[in-house]
Amino acid sequence: MNLRSLALALFAATLSLSASAAQLACPELAAAVQVNACPSEEELKFTYNGYCSDNAKAYANQTDSCVRFEDYRQMKNTARWESKDGEFDGYVSCDLPADKFKALKATSMTVVAQGKLTKLVCTYPSGINFTYRTKGVCKLLDEKACAADAANCKASCG
Repeated sequence: MNLRSLALALFAATLSLSASAAQLACPELAAAVQVNACPSEEELKFTYNGYCSDNAKAYANQTDSCVRFEDYRQMKNTARWESKDGEFDGYVSCDLPADKFKALKATSMTVVAQGKLTKLVCTYPSGINFTYRTKGVCKLLDEKACAADAANCKASCG
């Protein structure tokens, strides 16, 4: 009897967890934290030589960023940042001063399906995206309000 009660309680708990969907909004970058350090110029030069000397990349025509070191540096001189709660993350150029980055406001929120993964992508100026990833389903709660002002964007993910 006691085992049956425990099984029933576990079943009810899983139902309540699956029924409750998280509501998410784009994170405020003012509270974002940098997770890893920016690469040094020496590291960038070293990895440029290794990355761009890979013959497989040349044969696959994947060397656009290898034409000039400045192109490679722009692509790889980034650091990973996370929202305050750690739910969203993104890569930000190390050339963008932190105070300017933290002042940016979201311009859009989109839901992107990628295989079994769903990504909730918040876009900011300067080509910055912060992404929430889940195996659940996400949908925008009010697409019209979201399209009018990204500050009004909220999504339900469950």
